[in-house]
Amino acid sequence: MSLQPSSCSAASLDAGEPLAGTASRADTILLVEVRGAWERDVLDAPGRLGTSVTGRLRSWVEERVRAKVLFVRRPVRRAGDVLAFVVRAAGGPPSIRRFALSRHDELAELDLDGGGELVAEPIALVCGHGRRDPCCARLGTPVFDALRDTLGPEELWLSSHQGGHRFAPNLLWLPEGFAFGRVAPATAQALVAELRAGRLPTASLRGRITLAPEAQAAEIAARDALGLEGIADAKVVEAAPGLVRLATAAGPLDVGVASEPGPPVPASCGAEPEPTVRYTATVVR
Repeated sequence: MSLQPSSCSAASLDAGEPLAGTASRADTILLVEVRGAWERDVLDAPGRLGTSVTGRLRSWVEERVRAKVLFVRRPVRRAGDVLAFVVRAAGGPPSIRRFALSRHDELAELDLDGGGELVAEPIALVCGHGRRDPCCARLGTPVFDALRDTLGPEELWLSSHQGGHRFAPNLLWLPEGFAFGRVAPATAQALVAELRAGRLPTASLRGRITLAPEAQAAEIAARDALGLEGIADAKVVEAAPGLVRLATAAGPLDVGVASEPGPPVPASCGAEPEPTVRYTATVVR
C-alpha cells in the first residue's frame, strides 16, 4: 500500500492511531447505484437523481435512527437496470433486499421498508469517493480491483463516503456491518475468504457499525483475548459507561473500556489535525 506523506491516511498510520472503535455507526443503509462520478456530498446534488428522489432519500434517512444512504457503482456497469439495496444490520437478523429499477425516479414511490427481493449473498463495499477525499479513490480502487475475481458482480461495489477517510482503504462487509480499515490489496482476498467462511479477522477491523465506539473496541478485545474467530462467537448484549457485556462461545464476558486522548491527526487530506480518542479494552471476567 503506497501512502503519500501529505495524506490523511499516512498521517494516521504514522501517528499510530488505532483502528478499534472507529467504525461510523449505522443500523440501516440504502445503497443506490449511481453511475459516473459523484459530488462531494451525494445528497446535496439533486441534479443527479432529481429533486423529488433526493428529497425522498433525505426523508428516509431523517425518519430513522442511524440510517444512511450510500451511492454505489461498478465501472463495468454502464447500462441495464439501476439497482438499489436496503441493508438492515440491526433490529433483527441482518438482511439485504434488492430492487431493480428502470430509472431513479422510481425511488420516489418505492416501498423501501417492505419491498424488494431478499438477497442471500453478502455485499462488500470499498470506498472510492475521490471527491470526498483523494485517499479513498487512490487507495480504495486497487482493493476493489484485487477483489474483482473473488466476489460476484452484485457482491462488490465502489461506494461513496463510508466515514473515516484517514483509515483508507476502507471496506464495509454487509449485511453484518463489519467495517475494516487499512485493507491492503495483497490481503483483501484473504480477508473476504475468511468472512465468507463465517470467520471474523480482527487485524484490520475498525468495528461493527451497529455498536457504539466503546462496544466496538470491547468486541475486538474479547475476540483477541479468547481467540474467538467465528462471526457468531461473540455478541454485545449490554453496554454501560466503562463496561461492556458480551455473550461469547466461551460464556458471558465483561470487558472494561477506558478512553483517553489519541494522537491528533487530520480527518481529511489538507485539513488541520484534530483530537482523536483511543480506547483501551480489557477483559475483566
